[in-house]
Amino acid sequence: MSRGISLYLHVHQPYRVKPYSVFDIGEQHDYFDLRDDSKLNNEKIFHKVAEKSYRPMTALLQKLLDTHPDFHFSLSITGGFIDQAEQFAPDVLESFKRLVATGRVEIVAETFYHSMSFFYSLTEFETQVEMHRKKLLDVFGVSPTAFRNTELAHNDELAKWADASGYRTILAEGWDNVLEWRSPNHVYRPVGTENLRLLLKNYHLSDDIAFRFSNQAWTEWPLTPGKYVDWINSSLGDAPLMNLFMDFETFGEHQWEDTGIFTFFEQFVADWLRQGDAKFYTVTQAAQSSDPVGELSMPNTVTWADSERDLSAWFGNSMQNEAAKHLYAMEEDVVRSGDDKLISDWRNLQRSDHLYYMATKWLTDGDVHAYFSPYDSPYDAFLYYMNAVRDVRWRIMKHHHLGHDYESAVADEQKVHED
Repeated sequence: MSRGISLYLHVHQPYRVKPYSVFDIGEQHDYFDLRDDSKLNNEKIFHKVAEKSYRPMTALLQKLLDTHPDFHFSLSITGGFIDQAEQFAPDVLESFKRLVATGRVEIVAETFYHSMSFFYSLTEFETQVEMHRKKLLDVFGVSPTAFRNTELAHNDELAKWADASGYRTILAEGWDNVLEWRSPNHVYRPVGTENLRLLLKNYHLSDDIAFRFSNQAWTEWPLTPGKYVDWINSSLGDAPLMNLFMDFETFGEHQWEDTGIFTFFEQFVADWLRQGDAKFYTVTQAAQSSDPVGELSMPNTVTWADSERDLSAWFGNSMQNEAAKHLYAMEEDVVRSGDDKLISDWRNLQRSDHLYYMATKWLTDGDVHAYFSPYDSPYDAFLYYMNAVRDVRWRIMKHHHLGHDYESAVADEQKVHED
């Protein structure tokens, strides 16, 4: 029996809200473009991550594809990443296009704006999924058949939607509370679906790389390729499949080059394939590699974030819930305005990152949130964000008042402000 690894890497960069003050409301409407040396400069951050992660890791993946004909993997690439790569570093986008052009790299569908819209508006969710599909077709020439929701936020209703929408594979977290006695190392069928197959992240082994690799306090440090292959073989037993899901930025950004992460990964791929019956799969290949062993139900939403693996990373306190409520309450007015810039800004504010930065958790979860947040506190994140939301409401009201003259009025106002 063949044993395979399904390696899935998530590629994402958000647009971070700048220090947008109450005095900016109604005066200037750019919430994201900060051109200074601060940690909120999106262009500066993108260049930093490109240098540390995107360029070296795409180069390594290309080398592995050229060296090992049986090496396959999957990517999900958000609209925000593609937009920023087109704007700030076109060579980075070209490197991803070369990977996909090999035919051995699958791209997974998701929402364009990396949003939690599924939990607030099915109409907006479907609009963003379609936007993402069109962007992938335009940039990469592919139309995905596998789906993942933002932050692997999955439940039975999402699975039914994906099945009805024609997707054949969906990804989720292999959380112990859901699996109970079962293993994530099999293919499952989500309950209530007919043609959809479910792949579950093996979070223990995925997080050994994503979170623990460079932690010298970890009892298993240092992690060597041989040790990791042994762990995978032990975890698999008679099971056919190992799903390793993690952020692309794990390589070089979260785990720096001087930790040995690139050397480790290159040798790990070689060591795994050296075993005669071992393979690497795309997620679709993995889903079709064996029959589902049974149905699996997730009535409550499961994600891949924090120790609870629920939605509390984004909706765990009153600030987060108030921010999301006020933003999505404007959906009808924003869309009806027909103003492309207003709609784009509103959707950029939907990125789950904004809510994540507002989390007020403690202990290990709090440390992880603080690591990813560019703000001094979650309260700063909330303040700047809500000021931007209030400005969106101001623009809606002005749009309603001025009608078709809105765009020219805003342009004149912006020119005066710049002068």
